[in-house]
Amino acid sequence: MPKAAVVVLADTETHGDLGRVVNALVATKEFKDAGDDVRLIFDGAGTQWPGVLSDPGHKSHKLYHAVHDVVAGACGFCAKAFHTEDTVEDAHVHLLDEYEGHPSIRTLVNDGYQVITF
Repeated sequence: MPKAAVVVLADTETHGDLGRVVNALVATKEFKDAGDDVRLIFDGAGTQWPGVLSDPGHKSHKLYHAVHDVVAGACGFCAKAFHTEDTVEDAHVHLLDEYEGHPSIRTLVNDGYQVITF
């Protein structure tokens, strides 16, 4: 069974950024629907997305809702840097801080996850 960690780094500024997060959500859903071990992580500018996508009025909310149960969290350091701690927590997404305030990519690799970035 594949193990995948999908990491969203995309900002929220452009249509291209929206395309990247939608692609990340679709990839996550594909792994989830196949019964694979998948985790979705928001990092860097991507920590802005949980607050945006949790809005029921957002056009990608339904897709986000379909994979919310496999969201591993958002980078705690980056959430502070992008001033999104409150919106991440309001979206019921855990802040990750395993390595110097960031999610541990090494741990994911060590645990056999393929890391895919968007």
